[in-house]
Amino acid sequence: KLRQRLGVEVFNPRLRFRRATQRGPVWFTEPLFPSYIFARFALRERIKEIRHTNGVNTVVHFADRFPAVPDEVIEELRAMTGGQELIVQETELEPGQEIRVASGAFQGLVGVVKQVLPAAQRVRVLLEILGRTTSVEIDQQTVVRADATAWKRAAAGREL
Repeated sequence: KLRQRLGVEVFNPRLRFRRATQRGPVWFTEPLFPSYIFARFALRERIKEIRHTNGVNTVVHFADRFPAVPDEVIEELRAMTGGQELIVQETELEPGQEIRVASGAFQGLVGVVKQVLPAAQRVRVLLEILGRTTSVEIDQQTVVRADATAWKRAAAGREL
């Protein structure tokens, strides 16, 4: 709304990823910085207008001080996201990658990709079943990368 109605420059990076759920793998889109967006505007001239825009709760402030995020920080974030506001986490699986089974008989188990079988849309994974490591071949659509929230963890730890 800030961008369309007021012509304010906004940066709101979001992450799209697959996550294991009770229904199987599901695509989610979440903000990289929940409850926050970055907006560039003339503070004194537009603060009232910004605060009263539908969807805006408040402008971050500490008493009467409104902090500014340095342009270099925003540019660094843009560079890390490839200039995109929607970052789609790749779902391509590779040997050695840790996965979580999202649906089917092995739902909830964590394993390691042993081999990708692209023609059959299947993947051979090593799972620990009853205390033994077992090689199992399953449909690629039933697994998600175990690092599906790596971007969010990195952002929270400022490891971007």
